[in-house]
Amino acid sequence: MTTRFTRSDLPMANPGFFCKLTHESLLAVRGVDANKFLQGQLTCNLNYLDENTCSLGARCTPKGRMLSSFRIVPQADGYLLAMASELLEPQLAELQKFAVFSKVKLGDETASWTRFGLINADALLSELGIQLPATANSLATQPGLVAIRLPDGRAELWVAAGQAATTQTLLDDRLSEAPLNDWLLAQVRAGIGQVFGATRELFIPQMINLQALGGVSFKKGCYTGQEIVARMQYLGKLKRRLYRLSLSGAQIPDIGSEIFSPVHSSAVGEVVLAASAGDCVEILAVLQQDAVTDGRLSLQSVEGPGMHLLDLPYSLDSEREIQR
Repeated sequence: MTTRFTRSDLPMANPGFFCKLTHESLLAVRGVDANKFLQGQLTCNLNYLDENTCSLGARCTPKGRMLSSFRIVPQADGYLLAMASELLEPQLAELQKFAVFSKVKLGDETASWTRFGLINADALLSELGIQLPATANSLATQPGLVAIRLPDGRAELWVAAGQAATTQTLLDDRLSEAPLNDWLLAQVRAGIGQVFGATRELFIPQMINLQALGGVSFKKGCYTGQEIVARMQYLGKLKRRLYRLSLSGAQIPDIGSEIFSPVHSSAVGEVVLAASAGDCVEILAVLQQDAVTDGRLSLQSVEGPGMHLLDLPYSLDSEREIQR
């Protein structure tokens, strides 16, 4: 399945820049049983991955609530999962309980790599000998380097620790360095939700539209939480999903901040991701659909600052999604 983004939704009109992806860490799962072990744990189908392809994915509770979301990248002897840093330690501890029954080795390999986010930087990748396809979730590698194409055209560059200083110098010479906020703003505009510590166990994958971005497979068979996730997809009973909004003012709300509407006496949603966009803030939030239809949304209380709906750059198509 290919998610289509319109050109007007991409941050491609901006000059090229890079930033360090310091908000995430890398969990490694290596060993001869790595594929089999993770297939029973994750929403994505590892059999679709190879040296040229990576994926988004999630790990869920038996009730289908996400414990983490991540980008998973295959390695010669296993996989690397890039996730919010505060999730790595609990995910590592939980997975270790199951790993005793498999020939796998789990670890924190964050220090082994330096990760950069790139916008409009394909010329720089070419200088490094990397020809990265435009197709979402493509991989291209050189010794000590991994480049990843994101759905909206951005790229990530993972650099082995021993080459980080040299690569940093090249980036400094060729591109401007931007704050992490600019990368997260592009992620918000791409409609790519993510689980952080404050939202752990709040959402099932479809609530952040993960299935629309190829992060859920409905043909792979059993994994923890699969029954609930599949039921939501096939029975169409999902009442909450991801939306993009704007909020006037420059103060960025905390992840997990509640959103209210007069439609209900309690909160109708939570902030998933937020970033500054000049004189306003752009937000991804999981919201109840009846509150979205009503349109009166506000942050932190019914009397709080008003929020306005913005478009997402993709559409949901349940028939297409279940083909993956």
